Amino acid sequence: MVRQSRKLDHLKFAMQLDDGPSTNAFEDMVVIPNCLPNLRCGDIDLATTVAGIPLQLPVLVNAITGGAADVTDVNSRLAEFCRLTGCAMAVGSQYAALEDVSVRESYQIIRKTNPAGVVFANLGAHVSPDQAKRAVDMIEACALQIHLNVAQELIMAEGDRDFTGYLNNIEQIAAHVAVPVIVKEVGCGMASEQIAVLSQTGVRGIDVVGAGGTNFLAIEAARSGISLEADALEWGIPTAISAIEAASVIPDTVDLIISGGVRSPMDVVKALCLGGKAVGIAGPIVRSLEEKGVDPTVAWFERFITDLKRYMLLVGAENIPSLQKTPVVITGYAQQWCFARAIDITRYAVRKHG
Repeated sequence: MVRQSRKLDHLKFAMQLDDGPSTNAFEDMVVIPNCLPNLRCGDIDLATTVAGIPLQLPVLVNAITGGAADVTDVNSRLAEFCRLTGCAMAVGSQYAALEDVSVRESYQIIRKTNPAGVVFANLGAHVSPDQAKRAVDMIEACALQIHLNVAQELIMAEGDRDFTGYLNNIEQIAAHVAVPVIVKEVGCGMASEQIAVLSQTGVRGIDVVGAGGTNFLAIEAARSGISLEADALEWGIPTAISAIEAASVIPDTVDLIISGGVRSPMDVVKALCLGGKAVGIAGPIVRSLEEKGVDPTVAWFERFITDLKRYMLLVGAENIPSLQKTPVVITGYAQQWCFARAIDITRYAVRKHG
């Protein structure tokens, strides 16, 4: 029951704690306007493809809730939101349900509520290929997320302390499950070195999940009643910078997802401009569902999507591939980071539409 109560704590503190304290670094990205867009509002197409899976929208409701009887209603509301909006959805870690069959319903309710939706399974990198298959089958998943959360585990009193063999294990899982595998961080971002080696394991997607959004280190500290130093709370790579790191090495065979503090329609535009095929959003949606309910949250999201389309028109991008050709100037701390890391960012600023 420890794992179940942990998941309830994660949800509770995710609702209570603010993002950060790190910034997502999207403020260092300036998208170049196009005053001659030659488009109509009705021309904007948000369809995309991630890991070979067609998505109606470039928005994934990312994993935040795990297995516990008390989160069944939360997952049901999330699934209903996704059914009504067309968003894809990732569940939280299913390891609890592999240990205790009594909590499987807290995951399976998602597929019951949204039978035709795009749903991603989720497990840690330590699991066996057989366990990965079981997690996929449990919810008839379209893809499997494998999460990397070393920093979180180290803060967690009952967390793992052995992280050996992860890369080989991810390769084995990708070779044995029948659905695409996506590797994701949980809020500390990824550097180009690790993205490069992960891209050679047979995975189909990388979700950087950088710093600047829901902070699982702060959540674990709150769970344990401990105080973390600022250096610990700010650990990680800001999301936009991690996305640039990823885009510098990721091959065409692996799709980039950008998550971690994506909060506004302009954040989405910037993430897609940096090369993302989709973005992940969790905290704001879960919080709105808890505080306001499904219908008001759907109405908020519809306005969010309308604004996203408006920004796309303002830069002259009729679809996601066009956004990825939109010029972006990278400034400030992100620029300094990329210079120090020998990442050429001028390619973003000088690219042309078409």
